[in-house]
Amino acid sequence: MADSASKVCQNGRREDDLNREPGAPDLLIRNVHVATMADAGEAYGVVRDGLVAVSGGRITWVGAARAAPRDVTAGVSRTLDGEGGWLTPGLIDCHTHLVFAGTRADEFEMRLRGVTYEELARAGGGIRSTVTATRTATEEELYEASAWRLETIAAHGVTTVEIKSGYGLDVDTELKMLRVARILGERVGVRVSRTLLAAHALPAEYQDRREAYLDLVCETMIPRAAADRLAHAVDAFCERIAFTAVECARVFDAAAAHGLPVRLHADQLSPFGGAELAARYRARSADHLEYATEAGCRALAAAGTTAVLLPGAYYVLGASRRPPVDALRRHGVPIAVATDLNPGSSPLTSPLLAMNMACVLFGLTPEETLAGMTRDAARVLGLQGRLGVVSPGMCADLALWDVDHPSELSYWIGANPCRAVVRRGTVFQRDSLHGTR
Repeated sequence: MADSASKVCQNGRREDDLNREPGAPDLLIRNVHVATMADAGEAYGVVRDGLVAVSGGRITWVGAARAAPRDVTAGVSRTLDGEGGWLTPGLIDCHTHLVFAGTRADEFEMRLRGVTYEELARAGGGIRSTVTATRTATEEELYEASAWRLETIAAHGVTTVEIKSGYGLDVDTELKMLRVARILGERVGVRVSRTLLAAHALPAEYQDRREAYLDLVCETMIPRAAADRLAHAVDAFCERIAFTAVECARVFDAAAAHGLPVRLHADQLSPFGGAELAARYRARSADHLEYATEAGCRALAAAGTTAVLLPGAYYVLGASRRPPVDALRRHGVPIAVATDLNPGSSPLTSPLLAMNMACVLFGLTPEETLAGMTRDAARVLGLQGRLGVVSPGMCADLALWDVDHPSELSYWIGANPCRAVVRRGTVFQRDSLHGTR
């Protein structure tokens, strides 16, 4: 589901225009090697000494420069010289909680002294502390608090971001968060996919009225988010400190009734049957999965559900059980990688560091992590066929990197080799990409 504002492209075109036949190329990207991330042939889908032609915000031709037809290269008004660098699909950060007020740096310090994440949550900290700050922030204050985070991610080659609500836990604040997420995308110029995560935690005022809160989520929040065209999907947190599988199923039924696809925070802290629940509802994704079982992985594969791995939370929480990567591979489950940017368990604003962590902590390969932030992340957001691969017909969301090989995107720690991004055919050079507070 999309609203009219989100359909307006950075260059003034509407996304509906991308369904029309393109004309002559209006942008050529030359002197690059291309990691197309096509799922076939050479690793990374490499095209060496390549050329990419763009028209009207869409890719029209990809291949070796020497093989380019004359009508692809003649009379093009704009050229981007890659200077021998690597071109990839624009990165897609498919799981963030980017919109919030305040920080939880004090809780970070408490955890280092031995207090567990669950202990903080049960004592009224954790998610609930961010809820308090976010409820009291005005829409403009919430925008100002969040904009630098989106700009920072965008400066690291990201052209599409998913942003969840979930720090409001009341009707007005949940919808306020989704509105701010929409405004962020419009002002920063990054494609934003919005997810309603009202079933994130039980708010304090409903502590002894779980059923009443679920009534509010299912009968008011989901219908309002759908009617106001604020949400593209619905998520839930299936865990001992959050909601049971039965409760999450109720949320999913309400989402389906309003035409919204679902996602699930699953099996992060305990074996809670989350992967199986996500599979039963053919969720777009099951996220975290540290405690997912072999049966859960098998079910995800059968349902076509993508696993989203979030190494930032694993790292910050000092977790010891990593997701069952071998089982996911064995059953052919697509694996996406994301920052999980949030104030409590993953204050991570670098998608490249998330990729490095996924390699070092979870054992993914650099190619798997790049696929997980492009091709497989697009699946999570329902954007496969439009984003995530450098191929004719795809939206021209691209990133240009000063590296000698795409494996370096997962290799360097703390570096940002992004030289330029292309968003829907419009070029933004490094100097025009923001990323500081």
